[in-house]
Amino acid sequence: MMIQFGKIDDIDNWMSLVEKISWNFPGLETNEKIAEHRNTVLRFMGKSQALCAKDDNEQIIGVLLFSRGHNMICCLGVSPECRRQGVASCLLRKSLEYLDRTKDISVSTFREEDEKGIAPRALYKKFGFVENKLIVEFGYPNQIFLLHPKLMNE
Repeated sequence: MMIQFGKIDDIDNWMSLVEKISWNFPGLETNEKIAEHRNTVLRFMGKSQALCAKDDNEQIIGVLLFSRGHNMICCLGVSPECRRQGVASCLLRKSLEYLDRTKDISVSTFREEDEKGIAPRALYKKFGFVENKLIVEFGYPNQIFLLHPKLMNE
């Protein structure tokens, strides 16, 4: 598995994965919303804020968008057949190298009582993120998780 920045040439492969997992992401319910997301991914790629995991056949098996400006993880998804193989951990670990560890890093994920939240909440907690405020995003109940600053002596 390779972790690398997504490039414009990767967009069709990237969006193929997004379409496969869109059912699990509020805000990607329609073709129009997926087309908007494609434009978002292209913008993130242009700013080197889009990471992807590729298998040995160069197929994208995981994607992650992050924002340096907002110091946050924006979107993380892994192909269903590649879950529980460390893909999300590798993507998250790599993204943290590009964010400001002297400030809080945020991510929005599903709430505790939501079945969709079991795996992502466990992943973020494993990396040291802690629960924060409850929010609604794309009309869906979510929760912010924060990774507090890393102290210099850690």
